[in-house]
Amino acid sequence: MKVKICGVTTPADARLAVDLGADFIGLNFYRPSPRWIDVDEAAHIRRRVGDRARTVGIFVDPTREELETIDRKVGLDYIQFSGDESPELVAEFSDRAIRVRRVGGAATPAAIPDEDCLAIRDDCSAIWDDCWAVLIDRAHDRLYGGSGESWDYAAAADLVRTPDGEREPRRVFIAGGVRPGNVAAVAAAVPGAYAVDTCSGVEAAPGRKDRAKLERLFANLRAGAAR
Repeated sequence: MKVKICGVTTPADARLAVDLGADFIGLNFYRPSPRWIDVDEAAHIRRRVGDRARTVGIFVDPTREELETIDRKVGLDYIQFSGDESPELVAEFSDRAIRVRRVGGAATPAAIPDEDCLAIRDDCSAIWDDCWAVLIDRAHDRLYGGSGESWDYAAAADLVRTPDGEREPRRVFIAGGVRPGNVAAVAAAVPGAYAVDTCSGVEAAPGRKDRAKLERLFANLRAGAAR
């Protein structure tokens, strides 16, 4: 299982995360967020990361011009759409788009909007037509991510399973309340999930990662996989 460390704001934190085994580094371009990052600093982090990990730009309802400008200046590998972006905009980046969908605490199928074709059932695969991956997070009344609130991760297991006839596995990122103490359980609850995504769970403060928490996260994930 791959790991995405989100809300990275400094080259030092990016380097630490990559040294420990992060596959994806999330850079937040949503200005109201405490983890917002300046484009120039993001580009610096991108250069420092190099090809050791993939960078993901986090956006919430950006204009097309804003998105394209940041994408070009930073050299992002993937684009994460965390707001209410139109399907047309997401489709323009379909080969590297990560589409966020949120669930309530129970994560029942009814909690995931049917209009987006993301009900948890085996015959629903259309959402992958216009994006590279889907990220499932816990719904929050104010925040677009980084709330640190957990949910019933096992409810996403059916979403991960690839229906007969699909050649490529579905890429599903599991986010929301992932931290060192539960990362192994999260991975076990959703067999086949592509990646876990954590932000506040490995922070000392918003936008500042905690070395000890990061080390425990990777150690616990590896220990769980070895069982």
